[in-house]
Amino acid sequence: MNRVGIIDLGTNTFHLLIADEQDGVYRIIHRDRLPVRIGMGGINRGFISSDALQRALVALQSFRNTLDEMGVQHTYAYGTSALRNARNRASVLQAIYDLTGLDVTIISGDREAEYIYLGVRSALHLGEEKSLIMDIGGGSVEFIIADNDNIYWKESVEIGAQRLLEKFQRHDPILPKEIDALNAFLDEKLLSLREAMEAYDPRTLVGSSGTFDTLSDIFCEAHDIHKSPEESETPLTLEGFHAIYDDLVTKNREQRMLVPGMIEMRVDMIVVACCLIRRILQSHPFNRIRVSTYSLKEGVLASMNKAVAV
Repeated sequence: MNRVGIIDLGTNTFHLLIADEQDGVYRIIHRDRLPVRIGMGGINRGFISSDALQRALVALQSFRNTLDEMGVQHTYAYGTSALRNARNRASVLQAIYDLTGLDVTIISGDREAEYIYLGVRSALHLGEEKSLIMDIGGGSVEFIIADNDNIYWKESVEIGAQRLLEKFQRHDPILPKEIDALNAFLDEKLLSLREAMEAYDPRTLVGSSGTFDTLSDIFCEAHDIHKSPEESETPLTLEGFHAIYDDLVTKNREQRMLVPGMIEMRVDMIVVACCLIRRILQSHPFNRIRVSTYSLKEGVLASMNKAVAV
């Protein structure tokens, strides 16, 4: 039996997944996530702050302890937007290695999008109709137009929620003029996405993990829907999203924390993330929205050319 660990060093959250491989099948046996916000304070200036590095080291030491306790034989760690764009990336990676022995691989936005697609495809059947897969990170957002068999178009755009929060949301609740400025910025940054949607006409928006998980939690709480932590696809409707958006943009942080289903690691960035989702929905006629709880780390597992069992 081969036991592997996969770490996703995201801009907002660090994730750990541990899986056992036996007879060609991976079975996920452990998950953990820690809110690190490695991009906070430096994301739009291209560096990792000393405070952010300390939070990263504490989180990764915790993961290292878990990996050792569970007897993991091979660990694969991947850095995304905040790390790949940081001028002090080399010193950060060296500090991580010196403390934990973890050798972090920085992946391109293009490779990140491929892993996300593989993760989403492991979670739900995309079918023959094209979907737009959207993964909102803190530093970048990955967009993939695909069906169950093929990727037709993909792009990673540096418009993640931490970037948008620091650039546009100066007031809480967010002001209408701040939403207008954010929308104008998004319209400029998403020209190629709009062209791709026009060319390929995806009618289903698939949200990958993160913000979409929390939106699904809020939706389920509001509609008394029970879901188990093991589900790879969770409920959300277009009407449900718009109702949540209309509610959240009127609330400050304290009020948002009182919304059933909200969690603290999402409460600061969820407003700008919802503004981004809403702008995508305004720019193309979608028929439905789906939520995949799988993302990059499950995609890495799927890329190992084995079946993945939950």
